Amino acid sequence: MKTYRQELWFQTPTRRAFINITPQVEEAVRASGVQEGLVLVNAMHITASVFINDDEPGLHRDYDRWLEGLAPHEPVANYEHNRTGEDNGDAHLKRQIMGRETVVAISAGKLDFGPWEQVFYGEFDGRRRKRVLVKVIGE
Repeated sequence: MKTYRQELWFQTPTRRAFINITPQVEEAVRASGVQEGLVLVNAMHITASVFINDDEPGLHRDYDRWLEGLAPHEPVANYEHNRTGEDNGDAHLKRQIMGRETVVAISAGKLDFGPWEQVFYGEFDGRRRKRVLVKVIGE
């Protein structure tokens, strides 16, 4: 069995962002040489996520509006977590909703997606460097 590990790094200029990372994940799969297996894509920070959905800008705006409605950033005093001196209590909740990681099957050396599926990095407390782990396992 082969394994391959790669880190992707992001630093968004805004507090919240959605970035299509499918090309980087596809490149990691190619570099691994794995033809049949799985790829784990994991946000390695507690205020970011990785998820699969459609690459449609209206959907991303809907996500942003929906998440902000569920866990608005302000007023920051609404979050007990922020009593530690942070201002990102909302980002922790948003990450919990959107998820930590995703796993995609690899078939014939390619990501085995359903229609319209793409891999996204979701940032909920941006403006600093964060990483995503891409771990490929298979034959």
